[in-house]
Amino acid sequence: MSVSRRVVYLNLLVMALLTVFGAGSYVAALSAGRRVAESDAKIAALRGELMGQIDGMRTGEHATGTAGLQLGLEEVKRQIQTEMGLFPVKLLRERRASFVELNADDNRGRMNYGTAGYLGNGYFITVKHGVIALNDDLDRPEPRRIVSIKIKYKGKTIPAEVVDAGNAKVEVHPGDWAIIRTQKPVDLPPLRINTSFSYDFAEPVVRLGNDYSKGIILSTGYIGERINNGLVTCLTDGHPGVSGGGVLDQQGSLVGIPVGRMEGDYRFSFILPLRKEMFRSVPRLRTL
Repeated sequence: MSVSRRVVYLNLLVMALLTVFGAGSYVAALSAGRRVAESDAKIAALRGELMGQIDGMRTGEHATGTAGLQLGLEEVKRQIQTEMGLFPVKLLRERRASFVELNADDNRGRMNYGTAGYLGNGYFITVKHGVIALNDDLDRPEPRRIVSIKIKYKGKTIPAEVVDAGNAKVEVHPGDWAIIRTQKPVDLPPLRINTSFSYDFAEPVVRLGNDYSKGIILSTGYIGERINNGLVTCLTDGHPGVSGGGVLDQQGSLVGIPVGRMEGDYRFSFILPLRKEMFRSVPRLRTL
């Protein structure tokens, strides 16, 4: 076969290959174009559906669905808070306003400081040992007496008096509670009372009290167990001054008052659970 004939055959083969490649590219381009067009159509449809939902929410057409979604989210949030033992910050800030610093002077010139929780109509709950002398020095000619009780309210001190108390003769006792009342009205939010709190093991609680007479401070902890005298152990700070403060559940209700701590251990504290008899002298709460 001559060289010229081979060249002709080679040129024909190249032309055929180019023709096939061009046809394939054209088909591929048509297919890609169709896919792009289909994608654009789907995107346009989704955009139209989304805009329709937004317009529906604006006009109230999907109000029920939106409310249901919101309720579902709130329930999930509540469950997470419960399981993790969390307390809403807004709730804690609101409850802080229901507690005041308490000062009591005795006949020996000493002043004790503690905490009191507001019950409404000028009534407060606190610990008995903060407003009534329990441990008298028997070797002294004159027994110890509390001669003045005051609370701090909006930067001022207001006199208060004891109107009821438990039967405690020593501190850290089931009867270590007292109700005091101010003569002047006070504008404070009253606490919500819960006398049926279960005090289950590991139940999360928060404690508010006048730590070291430096103002109302909170501390979180977990319930331990009930001891023989009816008090409850808890790992939450029991610094001087917190006695008479509040122990709150996760709903922000008052369920107990801190009454003391273990000697030498500020983290091991004792809680006095609320009982209905504690409020027998408070008009608003007599029917608990």
